[in-house]
Amino acid sequence: MSIHLHGRNTFGDVANTGNLMPVEEAHQLLNEWVPNDRLRLHMKQVAAVMKAWAIEKEQAEELTARKWELAGLLHDADWEKHPDDHCRVIVEELERRNIDPEVIHCIASHGPRYFGVEPNNTMDKMIYVFDELSGFIHASALIRPTKYDGMDVKSVLKKLKTPSFAAQVNRDDITDAIARINTSLEDIIQFILDHQKDVQ
Repeated sequence: MSIHLHGRNTFGDVANTGNLMPVEEAHQLLNEWVPNDRLRLHMKQVAAVMKAWAIEKEQAEELTARKWELAGLLHDADWEKHPDDHCRVIVEELERRNIDPEVIHCIASHGPRYFGVEPNNTMDKMIYVFDELSGFIHASALIRPTKYDGMDVKSVLKKLKTPSFAAQVNRDDITDAIARINTSLEDIIQFILDHQKDVQ
């Protein structure tokens, strides 16, 4: 992924705190902006894992869990049509729609090395953790005859140590993201395996 610095660290308007688009509207935006089925699936998988983490690990109430889900669902919405302005276009679109600033900041910070925005809170840090690993794990599942069935942490770790496999996935980003949280790589992999395998 190339570098597209935002040049700012503040996003949205605090007056819009708690303002989220309905899930149906978010999926409509996804379908309009992202023609690629595989990319849409990736975003749905990240959304599912984010929501599950918020509920299970952060004991989040419904509104907070929906924030996590929305950030995951739209984090790569402009990647396909606007690769040279990823993720500036989706950030500006969500600002126009008066979406909760925490959601917008989360999306803006999902690749700090590329966008120049540091993850601030747990939601920011977890989208950074989940983004690359979710895609990597799905790529690992696709080459297995049984897909996710029977897939374990050990096999994922082995593939991570194979630079030629899914070479576009930046291992340094995964290492950096994991270093920012208090959960092991192994536990994160298991959580993703458990929560994204049935997403369609």
